[in-house]
Amino acid sequence: MRILAVGAHPDDVEFGCAPILIQEAHAGHEVRIVVTSKGEAASAGTPEGRAQEARDAAGIIGAEIDFLDLGGDCNISYAPENTVKLAREIRQFRPDVVLAPHLGENQHPDHAAVGKLTRDAARLARYGGLSQLLALPSHQISSLYFYAITQVYVDPPQLVLDVSTVFAEWQAAIQCHASQMKTRNYPDLVTARSRAWGAAIGVEHAIGLWLNDPVRVASLADLPLSSRYF
Repeated sequence: MRILAVGAHPDDVEFGCAPILIQEAHAGHEVRIVVTSKGEAASAGTPEGRAQEARDAAGIIGAEIDFLDLGGDCNISYAPENTVKLAREIRQFRPDVVLAPHLGENQHPDHAAVGKLTRDAARLARYGGLSQLLALPSHQISSLYFYAITQVYVDPPQLVLDVSTVFAEWQAAIQCHASQMKTRNYPDLVTARSRAWGAAIGVEHAIGLWLNDPVRVASLADLPLSSRYF
């Protein structure tokens, strides 16, 4: 399986869904991260330094990483030309699963913009007649999920994944972003969230995902871990 995780900034994937990627990499799946800015507007750190932090974190995660210019931090617009750029990335990597930032607006504006761009790009990637993408064969992904980066004050996630066994590696990936620890205590923020979601399913740490499409199963027996914990 190939998994593509898209983030607006160099630390988004690490804070939001890195433990899922770590687990999938351990299972032998191919993981790729695409970051659509280098944190140019951040209060701390330089674009070059933040890009290197992301590369270091990707090494811990077990993922390849690429940077895609969509206008720069705080200048990423929900525009067709940016959708096409992301669709090209999807056609090149040909993932089965795509992870994107949650669409909620109550966070950094780039997060929601990149979430929408990725959602639309996954559709454009399968259109065979799109002139801007004719150089690459069309590709249809299997699943699109959204992950929370900071806090999302909406409905609870529809999927909750146990990531307890890779918690230490996740924390190591987060700590690569030392420049950002000067402005917020991000490790505590994401750990509190992972503990809360973990408690909801009876494990130590968990990550939540939101669905773009219904999950298809043939039988209730296909969901052996979905029983109520409380």
